[in-house]
Amino acid sequence: MNRELIINSNPKEMEIALLEENQLVELHKDKTNSGFSVGDIYLGRVKKIMPGLNAAFVDVGYERDAFLHYLDLGPQVLTYNKYIRTLMNGKTNTDLYTNIKMENDIIKTGKINSILKTNQNVLIQIAKEPISSKGPRISSEISFAGRYMVLLPFSNKISISQKIKSSEERKRLKRLISSIKPTNYGVIVRTMAEDQRVAELDTDLRNLIKKWETVSEKINNKVSAPVKVVSELNRASTLLRDLLNESFNAIKVNDPTMFEEIKTFIEQIAPTKVGIVSLVKGNKPIFEQTGIDRQIKSSFGKIVTIKSGIYLIIEHTEALHVIDVNSGHRVNKDKSQEENALQTNLESATEIARQLRLRDMGGIIVIDFIDLNQATNRRALYAHMKSEMNKDRAKHTILPPSKFGLVQITRQRVRPEMEVEIQEKCPVCKGSGEIMPSILLIDEIENNLSYLFNEQNEKKLQLFVHPYVFAFIRSDFRHIQRKWYKEFGKWVTVEKDSAYHILEYHIFNQNEEEIKF
Repeated sequence: MNRELIINSNPKEMEIALLEENQLVELHKDKTNSGFSVGDIYLGRVKKIMPGLNAAFVDVGYERDAFLHYLDLGPQVLTYNKYIRTLMNGKTNTDLYTNIKMENDIIKTGKINSILKTNQNVLIQIAKEPISSKGPRISSEISFAGRYMVLLPFSNKISISQKIKSSEERKRLKRLISSIKPTNYGVIVRTMAEDQRVAELDTDLRNLIKKWETVSEKINNKVSAPVKVVSELNRASTLLRDLLNESFNAIKVNDPTMFEEIKTFIEQIAPTKVGIVSLVKGNKPIFEQTGIDRQIKSSFGKIVTIKSGIYLIIEHTEALHVIDVNSGHRVNKDKSQEENALQTNLESATEIARQLRLRDMGGIIVIDFIDLNQATNRRALYAHMKSEMNKDRAKHTILPPSKFGLVQITRQRVRPEMEVEIQEKCPVCKGSGEIMPSILLIDEIENNLSYLFNEQNEKKLQLFVHPYVFAFIRSDFRHIQRKWYKEFGKWVTVEKDSAYHILEYHIFNQNEEEIKF
């Protein structure tokens, strides 16, 4: 699989597009110098204990207090609290961490008011960014993610990613980590560590330990809560750390400073891949040059059209997301209704899996597929949906189709859902209505022509459009008409009508009858 990362950096924010096989699958936006990103570590101050919720509200410097539930304390929270108190009292030496006596793990059914007190300082990590009117969700179980492993202070366990299937490789990694891991550190070995040498693993481990030592140094300098003590990598570096492998064939950046930062970062984690980073220059924005803008316009909004004519309607409510699958004008006369429904559902499932990643939709998602009568077809749809969702790094659960034909998905989201405004004001109604983006007009016409020629076996078609669109289609020696002729093997006659608004078009068959969609 070919992957590209396109990064548009400007003074206010950084936009990151991840492409797989030239198709946009993830879109991220990072505000410049924004705080409260997932992975950031803060020294917070307990504002209020809520025994009824078995939780506490913690001041981390955000306008709303962060939420800390008892189950998010982590088993070694008592050891963390003791260590923080010792550091803030100024008692420190080089062996303080390694010699500290670890407390017993807290019980899962305990009460938070037995662990935390009001105005107490507590070390926490952002687990979920602020969303809507809610403050950050936090955890006091600190972890540091690297390329090959995750470091857990005040732990001695070694865990291996379940995605590493080889028992020999799992034993090898566990043996290597045991030989290089210092006392009082736990390690979760990531999938990327498979087949890596001990030198790479050791370098990654030392870098993560330095991060933890940075936390200790800052707290020992008698800082006052609330304060950030360690920042997570920016979103681009995080994606590269987690995803960079042999399938990446290009990383394109428009900002010289960001270009140098990314090159330096890749030299640290994957020196052989430095050559794929390039600086894109030009008068046009990088997203326009690389075709990202067009994909964004066609992928966001309430209605999402798939190339074959199938379309999805995506609705958002307070409690859940609802996706309705519609076949549109896709009908293959040579297949039965059941076969057509299955094919439509399979194509829709692929696009739905992409939409969940692209928009980072979380919580409960309910999908209303077209009804399938045969159990084998329902099982095939379920298996295909699971296969497509395996590409998603977010934790998720998929239930088989219910007796009403609904598929339910729960998906983890730690960042605000991606919303992109893609509709343009209608030039005819002066803003009283909304229409599809003009950038997609030719694409829509071409899809309809393809359907009529290939699926409906039309022999001759006439296309009537606004004079501006007519001029565009006929420009440069009718290059678009010639492209259609090469693709469909039939000539499309194009006529202009000044009575049409700019995005209006009509298609007529050889009997001069208008074809309605």
